[in-house]
Amino acid sequence: MSLDEQELSELKSKIGREPTSTELNIVAAEWSEHCSYKSSKRHLKMLPMTGPLIINEKGYDSGVLDVGDGYVVTAHIESHNHPSAVEPYGGAATGVGGVIRDILSAGTRPIALFDGLRFGDVEKDLQARWLFKNAVTGVADYGNCLGIPTIGGEVEFDECYENYALVDVAALGFGKKENLIKNHAKKGDLVVLMGGSTGRDGIGGSQFASDSLESENRSAVQIPDPFIEKLIIEAVLEARNGNLIHAMKDLGGGGLSCAVSETADALEIGIEMDVNKVHARESDMVPEEIMVSESQERMLIITSPAKLKKLEKICKKFSIACSVIGHVKFDSHMHVKKGKKTVAHLPTGVVANATLLDLPSREPEYLKTIETEKKFRPISNCSKTLMKLVASPNIASKIWVYQQYDHEVGIRTVVKPGSDASVLRLDNGKYLSAKIDGNPKQCYINPREGAIGCFEEACRNVVCTGARPIGMLDHLQFGNPNDPEIFWTFLESLKGLTDFAKFFEIPCVGGKVSLFNETPVGPIKPTPVIGVLGLIEKKLHRPQKTSKGDYLIIVGDTKDEMGGSEFFEYVHKFVGGKCPVVDFEDSKKHMDSVLNLIDGDLVKSVHDCSKGGLAVAASELCMTNQIGCDISLDKVPNKNLADDRILFSESHSRYILTVEKKNLKASENFLKENHVSFKRIGKFGGENIQFSNKGKSVIDLRVDKAKKAWLNSLRELIIDGKIRT
Repeated sequence: MSLDEQELSELKSKIGREPTSTELNIVAAEWSEHCSYKSSKRHLKMLPMTGPLIINEKGYDSGVLDVGDGYVVTAHIESHNHPSAVEPYGGAATGVGGVIRDILSAGTRPIALFDGLRFGDVEKDLQARWLFKNAVTGVADYGNCLGIPTIGGEVEFDECYENYALVDVAALGFGKKENLIKNHAKKGDLVVLMGGSTGRDGIGGSQFASDSLESENRSAVQIPDPFIEKLIIEAVLEARNGNLIHAMKDLGGGGLSCAVSETADALEIGIEMDVNKVHARESDMVPEEIMVSESQERMLIITSPAKLKKLEKICKKFSIACSVIGHVKFDSHMHVKKGKKTVAHLPTGVVANATLLDLPSREPEYLKTIETEKKFRPISNCSKTLMKLVASPNIASKIWVYQQYDHEVGIRTVVKPGSDASVLRLDNGKYLSAKIDGNPKQCYINPREGAIGCFEEACRNVVCTGARPIGMLDHLQFGNPNDPEIFWTFLESLKGLTDFAKFFEIPCVGGKVSLFNETPVGPIKPTPVIGVLGLIEKKLHRPQKTSKGDYLIIVGDTKDEMGGSEFFEYVHKFVGGKCPVVDFEDSKKHMDSVLNLIDGDLVKSVHDCSKGGLAVAASELCMTNQIGCDISLDKVPNKNLADDRILFSESHSRYILTVEKKNLKASENFLKENHVSFKRIGKFGGENIQFSNKGKSVIDLRVDKAKKAWLNSLRELIIDGKIRT
């Protein structure tokens, strides 16, 4: 149990007596950081969470956006960090299962998955490779078994994740607005538990995830069963169509303790239940174990006695266990019995609402000198440096990862993984674009600007597909919040996200906070992961293949802000410098202009400039289109920067446009009229990636050679076991 002395005293005061053992376990689960958000909840309110497309209902576990024509999109993001660090296959797989049930609980069909994966240095750390390989397999197996495409994500490696793993999973759902579950309860309604049996796996999982990881507690890791999950999806949707569900909630962190107390509190009802009625995997489980077990693939449903037989018939049809475990009361209490014996009787408002903390914060000492830049010798061979970067783990192609995912199942995927963002076809003739992004290197140097940069990068990726951002998901991952310096980085990141969301009018539709991401080695770097959803209202703009003679135009200024760049950290092994800063006005102007160019069919393709800077972004276009380029660095908008800074700066709000000659004048005139900083910097053609400055060659690299390294380097590390020095 994770109640401290103050919390125990508070509980006794609120209920006016000594709590029972079962009550202690229930409250410990619900008051854990993982379930209660007691350290962060009061601050999360600063995010904008309403908007013209947002639909709010009581008790939803996912955000809901109205995409028009009577249809909605649901979205949610979750993590399974501690479990994945202990058992990466099961931890990652159950993370997928949990977020899918969050989507299902609103009454929508899950249609897509995204994963954000972070591990230690895979070039040198064999443990990091093992975690990475097995987490990817866990995500792939679970999603593939369900027939839900994993269509995008990101992978990053950093020494701060040594002996640890961050596994973030986002899911999207789709359905008709009229079919949304409108959570409510009536007098006499029954409480039904459907799905997998309740076992001892995952006991104490929420408390396990609410403290630093110091031991491998495998009993806290849940066991995945995607085949039961698939049956649950179909059974729930059929029950929804039959109007058999009054309210519904997924059993995730805290198990029955949280599902029952949170449902009752949200609906302002009471629930009486009997643990003897819960279909269990083991016959000798005590009430405490049944209430806090986090066994997977379970849903809590409230229905009426008149509808019960139809619900049971559907469950039987899909071979799903279904138990009536209790009924609705209107006393605002959670009453848990074992047969006739009461083992817990608590006010739901007490259980479901831990006292929110107001933790102290203090700017970290390291930030006082972090922006001081080290003097480096000029790079003598930029071709060699570019080759090193395209083969580096954070920049190399992630095809080894996403080729394991069935990203086409469901026939909605029209832009696949490997692009700036993935795009799904919706039933109303519109398209949904989505991407998740994070950058702990920049967030470590400047938590506020780093978080804003993650948000803007996700927006840029969505804009590259021709979609206008309509909502965001945030997943905020930090170390121990009781450390004032760590909590300060959390608050700064949150303030940055809030500022950007409000300026661009992109509401937060959902999110997750994951704290205590620490091991005996130390805390992770601040790691906010931001997901952005974009809507394409008109026709889909499919990127066209680049041809000889097509022009490259760069939108945006390249600045001397190298802090957190792959160039500084991977090439120079230096952590520090000035982190890239987003100019909100320029960012909005660039987004709007790029969207207008796409809508006007004036560009063949758009690619954002991010990790590795201009050199890597242009190289990616060359490698994916199997064509060379000739780019003049002296034409790139910048303030007299050295060649290596123009090449590898990761300044935000930049896009590379591929434009045919026939559309060149119209594109440039449009950008001029809208006062956008841009330049025509080169042409495509030949077999080499070439950069020059005032006619002097800076980079000359064969496309096929670069592409081979870019495509194969990560696979060689993981599968072939190469060690790099």
